[in-house]
Amino acid sequence: MNRNSDCPEAQSIPGRPLHRRQLLRAAALGGLFHCLSGCTDGVQGLHPPEAVWGRFGYSPGRFNKPRAIAVDRDDLLYIVDMTARVQVFTSEGKFLRQWSTPESANGRPTGISVDRDGNICVADTHYFRVLFYRPDGELLEARTIGGTSGFGPGEFNFVTDVAQDSRGNSYIAEYGEYDRIQKFDPGGNFVLQWGSHGDQPGQFMRPQAIAVDERDFLWVADACNHRIQLFDASEDPVRLVDHWGRAGGAAGELSYPYGLCLEDSGTLLVCEFGNDRVQRFARDGRGLATWGGNGRRPGELHQPWSLAQDSSGRIHVLDSYNHRVQSFRI
Repeated sequence: MNRNSDCPEAQSIPGRPLHRRQLLRAAALGGLFHCLSGCTDGVQGLHPPEAVWGRFGYSPGRFNKPRAIAVDRDDLLYIVDMTARVQVFTSEGKFLRQWSTPESANGRPTGISVDRDGNICVADTHYFRVLFYRPDGELLEARTIGGTSGFGPGEFNFVTDVAQDSRGNSYIAEYGEYDRIQKFDPGGNFVLQWGSHGDQPGQFMRPQAIAVDERDFLWVADACNHRIQLFDASEDPVRLVDHWGRAGGAAGELSYPYGLCLEDSGTLLVCEFGNDRVQRFARDGRGLATWGGNGRRPGELHQPWSLAQDSSGRIHVLDSYNHRVQSFRI
């Protein structure tokens, strides 16, 4: 089931970007950061975002349901939205440049990442491929992986995300009739695949976001199973290392996890489309904190899709159905 197709469209908040002085006042009304462990006496504390920027629109610097975000080595933000544009911003939200994918009539990209060479990798979902760009937007056509709809090695259904390990291998997630992940070597050659459509350990129902950790283990946001799965894909057969999560709205539970981010501190941030929030987890699945809640005020979210962390530790969340980005530290 594709939860996204059933979600109402939200209206954006007009106006200029809000920054910390304004947000401190707004935090008195919303934007609570709830500590689940490690907080003195379990007290709930206020944690306003540092900045809120963006609004609905089609002109440069505006958004129509931003869906994926990545940060490069210079802390530039690359954001894909429903216009099939990749827009580039500074970490403070200043627009720099943009480009569009070659085709978009069939649908728009849902994933983006940065490879170890600094190239931008775009999951061109409805064209069954991954596109590679230089940071200035030049398409590296020879690097394209996929482009054919099918179930064979190197063919795809709907591509959701791509991540690269320390050796330059690419992992590409897809959903549809055959939910799986495929691994390709640095030259773009098929290596192996695993997964199928289902709810058993090692199966997937829309693996929406993936990330590689310092061990080259692959983390998967298994969105419609409301869980996180962890794999060692260094050999075939692939080994399931861990899996955790269950459907729900309580702290530590998940509802359509669409984005994940491995923090430098060793914890994991998960962006929940269904619960309108971000959660922090220990890597063993213990819930540590939640942030957000449904709404339009600073600190509140409406069906967020993705998030990323820059080198200063700031977290940038795509508040997708509010057509904006919220940046915060937790």
